[in-house]
Amino acid sequence: MAPICSSVRQLVNDNSKNDFTEAAGILLKFANNIINNPTEEKYKRIRLNNPTIENKLLPVSGALECLFEMGFEEFPENDNLRFLKQVRDDLHNERQKCNNVMDSRPAPHPSMLNQPSTSSPSVQSQLPNNQNIFQSERRFFAKIQSTLQHVLMYEDPSLQARARQVVPVAEIESKAKTKLESILHAASNKTDSLSIDIRDCFIICLIDWFKTSFFKWVDVPPCEGCGGKPRNLGMADPLPDDMLWGAGRVENYKCDSCQCYVRFPRYNHPGKLLETRRGRCGEWANCFTFICRSLGYEARYCLDWTDHVWTEYYSESQKRWIHCDTGENGFDKPLLYEVGWGKKLTYIIAFAKDDIQDVSWRYTAKPKEMLARRTECRESWLVHVIHQLWKAKQASSTPARREEMTRRLVIELVEFMSPKSAEGQNLSGRTTGSLEWRIARGEVGAIPVDTTQSQPFVFKLTDSEKQNKLFHIKYNCASDEYVLVSAGEEKKSGYASCTNKTQNLFRKVEHDWNMVYLARTEGSPTAAVTWKFDFTGLKIERIELCISSSIYENGNVSWRLCSKDQCVNQKYKLVTDLQGSEEMTLTATLTGGKGHVAWQHTQLFRQGSTDYSIFPFEVKVYFS
Repeated sequence: MAPICSSVRQLVNDNSKNDFTEAAGILLKFANNIINNPTEEKYKRIRLNNPTIENKLLPVSGALECLFEMGFEEFPENDNLRFLKQVRDDLHNERQKCNNVMDSRPAPHPSMLNQPSTSSPSVQSQLPNNQNIFQSERRFFAKIQSTLQHVLMYEDPSLQARARQVVPVAEIESKAKTKLESILHAASNKTDSLSIDIRDCFIICLIDWFKTSFFKWVDVPPCEGCGGKPRNLGMADPLPDDMLWGAGRVENYKCDSCQCYVRFPRYNHPGKLLETRRGRCGEWANCFTFICRSLGYEARYCLDWTDHVWTEYYSESQKRWIHCDTGENGFDKPLLYEVGWGKKLTYIIAFAKDDIQDVSWRYTAKPKEMLARRTECRESWLVHVIHQLWKAKQASSTPARREEMTRRLVIELVEFMSPKSAEGQNLSGRTTGSLEWRIARGEVGAIPVDTTQSQPFVFKLTDSEKQNKLFHIKYNCASDEYVLVSAGEEKKSGYASCTNKTQNLFRKVEHDWNMVYLARTEGSPTAAVTWKFDFTGLKIERIELCISSSIYENGNVSWRLCSKDQCVNQKYKLVTDLQGSEEMTLTATLTGGKGHVAWQHTQLFRQGSTDYSIFPFEVKVYFS
C-alpha cells in the first residue's frame, strides 16, 4: 500500500479528530468538484481569502499544504490531476478511518458528562498553543497574500507610463555615467575585478534623486491654514476617496494656533504617491519600487515584520539582489537595520510579480538570535508556503525565465548561509524622522563615539625641524592618517590621534557615494575640534594652511587660528598675523544645518574614500 501524502499525514497528526474531519470534508468537496467537472474553470481557482478557507482551513495545520499539493495555486488541467486524486483518496480513507473510530466508541454514561477530562495533561497543555500558532499562521498568510496582490499594481502599463514622465532619466543617466567613470578611475590601480556597471550606478543616482529632489519625509503634516505644526489627535475614519487610493489609515491632527484640522491619509497606491510625493518609509519604498519597475529594472518590495519597508534591486552585473533604502540614501547596506539601527529583526519577505522569498537571512549577522525571535509561525510551514507560492509564480513563466529564477534562488540561498560582518561599514542609526520618533522606535542605534583624546595631543618640534626651521603636517581623511612630513614622514593613524580637543565629532564613511569626512554626531547642535602646536625656542614667521570644509543648507564652519595673545578668523592660505609667537591653536567649529540631517550639513575634509593622494588638511609653519 502506497504511503499517504505528507500533507494529509500532517493534517491527521497535528489536529483533533473533529478539526481533521471538518477540514477533510471541505478539501474533499473542492477535489471532487474538479474531478467531476474537469472542464469547468470556476472549480479550478480558489480564493484564499474566501471565508470558508480563511476561517476553516488556514487555521488547521496541514490544510493549506493539502491545497498546495493538490495544485490550487496555478492549476494545470492535466499534469496535477493525478496528484489531486491521490490527495483526495488519502483524505477520504483517513476521514473514513476517523469516522469509524469515532462511531465505534461507546456512548459516555450520563454521570460522566460533567466530569473533568481525563486526557493527558501534556496533550491538553499543547492544544491552546497549537491553536494560537494556527491562528497566527492564518494572519501571517493573509499578510503575504495581501502584499503579493499589492505588488502586481507595479506592472500596470498606464501607471508605469505616468511614472516615466516624472523621472528625469537623461539627467540621472548623465550622473550615473560620471559616477561609473569615477569608480573605474579609483579602481584602476587595483588588481581586483570590478563588477559594478552603469545600471548599478543609475540605481544609486536614482536613489539620491528620489531622496533629495522627488519625495518628502513627513513626521507631522504642516497646518494647511497657517503652516504651523499641529498636534496628533489619533486616527480618523477614512473617506471613500481615501479608500480608493488604499488609505485604510488616516492620521488626524489639529493646529492649536488656527484651530484647523489636518488629515494625513496613508496612501498605498503607487499612482497616488506620484502626485503626493510624501510620506514615511511605507510610501517611500512603495513609490520607489514602483518607479524601478517602470524603468525596466527588476525590483522587489521588502516587508520587514518589525515595521519597515525598502527595495531590493537585481544587479545583472553582480548577479545578486542588492538592498536599497531611499530614506537612508542607502545602497547595499543589508546590515544597516540590525547593526546600525539596533533592530531586533524577525521576518523579512521580498515580493515581486513573479517572485517571493524569505530574505531575512540577508539582513542579519546573528541568525541564531533572529531565529529565536521568529515565533509567529512554524519554520517548516513558512518554508513550504514560500516555496509553493514561488513555484506557483513560475508556472506561467517561460522555460528560460524559470531556469533563470531557479539559478538566482540557488545563489541567493548560498548567500543566506554565508557568514556576514559589518566590520568597516560604519553603519549609523536611522536618519529619517524626528529624533524623538526614532528614539521611541528604538532605531537610533549606537551614538557615534566622540573620540576625544584622553590625553590631549600637542605638536612639538623635533631637532631636525628646529634645524630646518620648518614644521609640516598633513592629514588624509580617506586613509584617516596624518603624515608628519618635516619629521621624516612619520605617520599617525586616526584623526583624533593628533587633536588637542574634540567635541561631538566622528568620521563618517558614505559607502554608497564613496565619500568620507568628519561630521557632527547625530543630534548635536555644534561640534568642535582643536589642534595645538608648541614651538618653544623658535618664532613663527609665516603660516601656510590648507583647510577644507563643505557646508550645505544653512550650515556653518568657522576656523580660528590663535596665538597666546591674539586670534584671527582664518580665511586665507597665508597667515602672517602671528609673527613672533611660539605657540598656536587651530580650531574648527561646526554649527547650523536644517532638519534632522543638520549634522550632515557641516563637513570637514570631505573627499573620495579612495583619494589617498589628496590632503584636505595641511599646515606649514616657517620660523625666523
